[in-house]
Amino acid sequence: MAHPTEQTDIKQLGSTLLNIGALLLSAGASTDRTRKTINRVADSFGYSTDLLISHRTIMLTIRDAQKDYFFNNLKRSSPHGVNFKVLTGISRLSWQVVEDGLTVHQINDQLARIASLPHYPRWAILLFVGLAGSSFCRLAEGDALDMLIVFIATVSGLFVRQEAHRLKFNPYICIYCAALTSSFIAASALNFGSGYVHEPAFSTSVLFLIPGVPLINSFSDMIDGNLNNALIRGTNGFIISFAIGLGLLTSMFIYGL
Repeated sequence: MAHPTEQTDIKQLGSTLLNIGALLLSAGASTDRTRKTINRVADSFGYSTDLLISHRTIMLTIRDAQKDYFFNNLKRSSPHGVNFKVLTGISRLSWQVVEDGLTVHQINDQLARIASLPHYPRWAILLFVGLAGSSFCRLAEGDALDMLIVFIATVSGLFVRQEAHRLKFNPYICIYCAALTSSFIAASALNFGSGYVHEPAFSTSVLFLIPGVPLINSFSDMIDGNLNNALIRGTNGFIISFAIGLGLLTSMFIYGL
């Protein structure tokens, strides 16, 4: 029978590991990365783990080397997004646990700090995403005016998406509204631009919405044998792509392109 203090410690560690996993999933980590990070921290405390990771839920079992006692629980993650600050911060924290032997209390303090890291200012996100869209337009052989149109369309579409998300619209509706806004602006310029605005402006106006992380994670999970999560992530990426295409199609229908 385990000592009460040991049972308390393993429960605290288990809750911490579940928090780590939930934060990683909600920040856009792949299944394999989540599993390796949790195992790395658990191994540093001398415990073995069994994990079942679905798209939004983690089930964790912890036991010691003698298997005298164990912790078993599950945790549901928040809706997925992309937050590289959280991914990088937790990765560094896991290696710090291995190298410096942090306690569970110290890990929890660091997790709270990482989870509370501020996002980039909204104006900076709009500005640099707009510049990225303009750069894609340039790569597609668009000229300076095309790049300007794409910048305006991208910033406008992203602003609409942010506002729709703030109003708690369905995520796919947010994508559709953003794609419609961006492509509508680019299509307007193409339709009334008297030959000065070209097709690259229209075709690259929605590239900021491409679901790169879900599709990459889907492929990664498939390679690692996590077929259930790969299918879910791939389906999510497909629906996002469909919403983007529907927004483009709506603008083309409006202007008869």
